[in-house]
Amino acid sequence: MFTVYILKSKVKARYYIGYTENLKKRLEYHNDGKVKSTKAYRPWEVIYQETFAEKAEAFNREQQIKYYKGSEAFKKLIENSERWQSG
Repeated sequence: MFTVYILKSKVKARYYIGYTENLKKRLEYHNDGKVKSTKAYRPWEVIYQETFAEKAEAFNREQQIKYYKGSEAFKKLIENSERWQSG
């Protein structure tokens, strides 16, 4: 199983989109500063995730969400996710 995820920085208004086979371990990598592109914005929290059976599906969804970034579609995805988490 592969997970597409969106991370939100707890200190800056930044998001990171990726996919992995082990979300818990990957989040630890981000928060331990082992990922160059996210190191400066630690700590991170998972605010969105989707699971896929195939790596290619996860990669395609990651690319789709990255394409959305900054658009209304991305904002809606984030808003819906944050609403779901809060209540």
